[in-house]
Amino acid sequence: MQAIAAEFNLAETTFVLPPKDPAHTAEVRIFTPRYEMPFAGHPNVGTAFALARAGASYGRAVEGDSVLFEEKAGLVPISLLKDGETITGARLASPQLLTLGAEVSAELIAAACSLSVDDIETRNHPPRIASCGAPFILAELKGRARLAAATARSDIFTREVSRQPATSLLIYTQVEESGLDIRARMFAPHHGIPEDPATGSANVALIGLLAKLRPDPDLRISKTIAQGVEMRRPSLLEAEAEKKNGTVTATYIGGRCVPVMSGTIELA
Repeated sequence: MQAIAAEFNLAETTFVLPPKDPAHTAEVRIFTPRYEMPFAGHPNVGTAFALARAGASYGRAVEGDSVLFEEKAGLVPISLLKDGETITGARLASPQLLTLGAEVSAELIAAACSLSVDDIETRNHPPRIASCGAPFILAELKGRARLAAATARSDIFTREVSRQPATSLLIYTQVEESGLDIRARMFAPHHGIPEDPATGSANVALIGLLAKLRPDPDLRISKTIAQGVEMRRPSLLEAEAEKKNGTVTATYIGGRCVPVMSGTIELA
């Protein structure tokens, strides 16, 4: 599976296997070109969409409005999005609750992204690690111009970022645009991902962090996030989080899907 993912050279490739528990839809394993991920967002959305459109998984019908995947991070429940009877996308609940890790220096983020330290927004939160099943460094920037100017430094990612407890970086900025709340980019060049057009696992951690930072003890927040714009592969993600008694109790990520290509592989 790792060799196939490396050959495809996509940000992630999923492999659908028979479920260990017959009550579940499938086991899903997710690979970047260089390593296996415990959980990812948009690959799950796309895989659920593809299986639902196909109508079956390992001879069993995929029916109803949801699927349930077994993954290394845990069970991933996914709701199917429909326009009438047509399946158009999916929305998942993260397999793990939000956990917050160490802070990361703004100087390192700036160097890794070819920016200055003054470009990093730290008034809301310092750059820090967060996870809802897969850990990411999350860093806010001061506006769209800084986000657009960011360029990943592979040497610094390899030499410095790789030493952090999380080694993939989501940078983002909050915007005031019609129908849009956040613009984001994700870099992990040392993992074979120069830039990712959509990173559900990072953005679901981000919505969890934003909910945690709000002073309200009980709330439900949702954000529309645009990613992949700078690399000319735009995507739109819908993120949501729930908080009760000061604790983030659920995080969700989803979006619409577009079929791009299909094919077969012959293994020698």
